Amino acid sequence: MQTLSINAVRYEALFVSALQRSDHPNAGDVRAAITRAVREFGRRGCAERVAQEFGDHPETAIVRMRWARSTVDGTFTAVRPGSRLVRLSASSVAACAA
Repeated sequence: MQTLSINAVRYEALFVSALQRSDHPNAGDVRAAITRAVREFGRRGCAERVAQEFGDHPETAIVRMRWARSTVDGTFTAVRPGSRLVRLSASSVAACAA
């Protein structure tokens, strides 16, 4: 039996959702879009639609999946209690490198 990570399901669900990069979605928008897609298509249905898009339009599917993966990873970043997550702006990184 093949196991699938929760993030893999999230990637596919966001990929097939109506949410677009140009919508500039926040975390709530992303979570809602994933939930709607899984409810509408199911896990398998999302995977089937991803496969169809990669077959029909591989150039655009690659870009969309890259966006979906990045967005899901950013939305569902796990932070353990007691750990510190520090996000630096580009100017902060440039200042440190100078």
